[in-house]
Amino acid sequence: MRTTLLLLALLALPAAASAQDCVTVDNFAKGKVGEFPPDWKPRKDSGREVYSIQEMDGLRFLHAVAKGLGIQAAKQYEWDPNTYPILAWSWRPVEFPKGSDERQSKTNDSAVSVYAVFPNNAWSVKSLKYIWSAVVPVGTRLNSSAGLTQVLVVRSGAERKGQWTEERVNVLDDYKKFFEQTDTPKASGIAVLTDSDDTKSVAEGDYGKFRVCKP
Repeated sequence: MRTTLLLLALLALPAAASAQDCVTVDNFAKGKVGEFPPDWKPRKDSGREVYSIQEMDGLRFLHAVAKGLGIQAAKQYEWDPNTYPILAWSWRPVEFPKGSDERQSKTNDSAVSVYAVFPNNAWSVKSLKYIWSAVVPVGTRLNSSAGLTQVLVVRSGAERKGQWTEERVNVLDDYKKFFEQTDTPKASGIAVLTDSDDTKSVAEGDYGKFRVCKP
């Protein structure tokens, strides 16, 4: 999957963080079930067919099904990682792309992946991409878009496929480390990508409860 530019017009919690330490980015309470979420934009219009709001047992979430496609959806949301360094969300892979391996360009597809997006210049952005891989070990670092997208595998394997899992990442620390900078700008948004364009297969996954939190 080629991630040269991430929606140019748009554009990270310790375990004990309490609700008052967090600010909701999106819980998908707005919008209609079955429709593309308001306040989000697809990189291409065909992405509107990939992502839709769904509800189960009173929980709203973003459902994604990509059939031979690789199109991001993003939400513009500015926050200061120096105050809210933690990006938190829930996700679950439903179907991993057949033969996917994010280390190889010909198989670089993921059931679920989340981006924290930062401004770079007038025509590009920097982003931290967090993925749940079928096979790549946790802790593996990759990059794309000439280094503008820094990738970290935070989950691996299919043992918890179909189960909601809470994720927390420190985007302040990751930005400084991965981009080798001492200062971190305000983040400009988040994005998600469920893709299967390189494997020419099907990828399916869910996302929910996006928050930014204090340490």
